[in-house]
Amino acid sequence: MGDRRQKDLDCDCNVRTFAYAWVLFNATLTLTSAKAADSYPSKPVRMICPSVPGGTTDLAARIVAQKLSEDWKQQVVVDNRGGASGVIGTEMAARSAPDGYTLLLGTMSTHAVNPAFSRHVPYDPVKDFAPVSLVVSAPQMLAVHPSLPARTAKELIALAKAKPGHYSYSSSGTGSTPHIAFELFKLMSGIDVVGIQYKASGPAITDLVGGQVQMMMTGVLALLPHVKSGKLRALAITSPARSAALPDLPSVAESGVPGFDVQVWFGVFMPAGAPRPIVAAVNERIRKMLESPDLRKRLIDQGADPASSTPEAFGALVKSDLARWIKVVKATGVANAER
Repeated sequence: MGDRRQKDLDCDCNVRTFAYAWVLFNATLTLTSAKAADSYPSKPVRMICPSVPGGTTDLAARIVAQKLSEDWKQQVVVDNRGGASGVIGTEMAARSAPDGYTLLLGTMSTHAVNPAFSRHVPYDPVKDFAPVSLVVSAPQMLAVHPSLPARTAKELIALAKAKPGHYSYSSSGTGSTPHIAFELFKLMSGIDVVGIQYKASGPAITDLVGGQVQMMMTGVLALLPHVKSGKLRALAITSPARSAALPDLPSVAESGVPGFDVQVWFGVFMPAGAPRPIVAAVNERIRKMLESPDLRKRLIDQGADPASSTPEAFGALVKSDLARWIKVVKATGVANAER
């Protein structure tokens, strides 16, 4: 009986010792992380951009990186890793060391549309990342080559219906947001237009400007300079209401496709396991950065709405958008071969 009591006492002692050691370990880890956050960043930070130079994601990444570099007095280097509709760069970020020195400028495409389109993306958009903050939210723009006689979305729909399969649109890759958004536009408007898929938005826009394809639906940030120069004609935006930056441009919803709504977001992520104090520190910096009148004006002038968030709210957005786009992908049928 005495031996049994002694064993119970020994067991209880071991449990208490382990519990104490575990608490001490976590406390030490928290203090270490907090100390690291105080001196962060102590060296250059890499921001992976899962797009080639010249696209919407690249433009957003460079705006954010430039401002963070100025605020931190430490270089934030944009590392373009385009290809596979953003999958290549996003996977690289997911596999990077979770030390806070690798950031990802992720998008609705990398974290919602791509995973909704295919079961085979080599990362989990929820489990493999630590959300830091939303940065901007923006509608896409429906634009055409000036050689096309359509001057409104209604006229474009009528033109396409008159010649089914005759016209083509470009996008930044199979399963990308521009691809799925245009397929949703086709479904809801009842038109038949051939999709030409590129490896990134840069070359897709280049061929649109060159007239090799007739239309495209992609980020305002990327198309607006070509619209202003007269190389492209803007027909509509994809948000339900008009944009404050482009008040004269009607929405697709008010141009013959009621209920159409595609708004793209861009946000900063770290690899899963990144120290929470560093995530919090970067979140605070981004939120303060987006309060800058100059930066806000710069983003709004290019058709984007500054939109910071807490890490928790950003994570919830990723989950809700993923669920939404899974439904859209099933409705359009564009991923039958993938799923």
